[in-house]
Amino acid sequence: MGDKDHPHLYFVSDGRGGTCERLVKAALVQFRGQEYRIVSRPNVRTSRRIRSIVSEAAEKQGIIFYTLVSDATRQSMSRYARDALVPTVDLLGPTFRALHDIFHVQPQFVPGLFYESEREHFDRVDAIDYTLTHDDGQRPHELKDADVILVGVSRASKSSTCFYLAYEGVRAANVPLLPDIEPPRELLDIDPGKVIGLTVNVLRLLTVRESRVSSLHLGTMPSYLDKRAVAREILHANRLMDQHGWRRIDVSYMAIEEIGKEVMRLRSGAEEKEL
Repeated sequence: MGDKDHPHLYFVSDGRGGTCERLVKAALVQFRGQEYRIVSRPNVRTSRRIRSIVSEAAEKQGIIFYTLVSDATRQSMSRYARDALVPTVDLLGPTFRALHDIFHVQPQFVPGLFYESEREHFDRVDAIDYTLTHDDGQRPHELKDADVILVGVSRASKSSTCFYLAYEGVRAANVPLLPDIEPPRELLDIDPGKVIGLTVNVLRLLTVRESRVSSLHLGTMPSYLDKRAVAREILHANRLMDQHGWRRIDVSYMAIEEIGKEVMRLRSGAEEKEL
């Protein structure tokens, strides 16, 4: 069964679409083993866009789940879907009606209010998800979507700092700088103001690496722990930072919280210069 033959589940929202996705996925876990394709359509706020999505769903013989707040777009969805014989599930409508019966007032019908009220939480969740999927050079084609990118040698606190930043709502990615491997082209194409290098002195890096090797029982790993090899690795990383104009922080004796705050300070300074 090819992907084109899988049932198409359309998630349509006039906001970011997170509520719609979470609600339907909560139901999908009860149907383990079934194959389907999810098609997300966020920020849908016009009748024309509704008609286009309904037409696409009709062609794919899909079903539309929607969390449309605006009364006008909800009516458009109902009308177009009815005419095209596309099944739909209005995830907010029954809730609106129940709350109206309790409060005896009409809802405001303003898209985006839930996101605005929970912005800090949603930004943190989004940042953590981004950082998880862009750790250690993963998915370089999406580096452009990062708020900040940390670079440096292995065990220079890149990952730990990224997760600290993610908890603060910052979409942070990190890319290792390896002596025998060119940095990804996507990194070199990024505005250097978004890239920050983490440097560390040789003795401190050796201590950190020795501790890691010991705790994970990884054996001797001579090149990883050789003082000369480590020095060459650090010099190579520093040259790359100089060559590409990446600002740097010496993290040799800094706690993760201190590194994170310094990254945020440098990032704020870069944003102010842009303005």
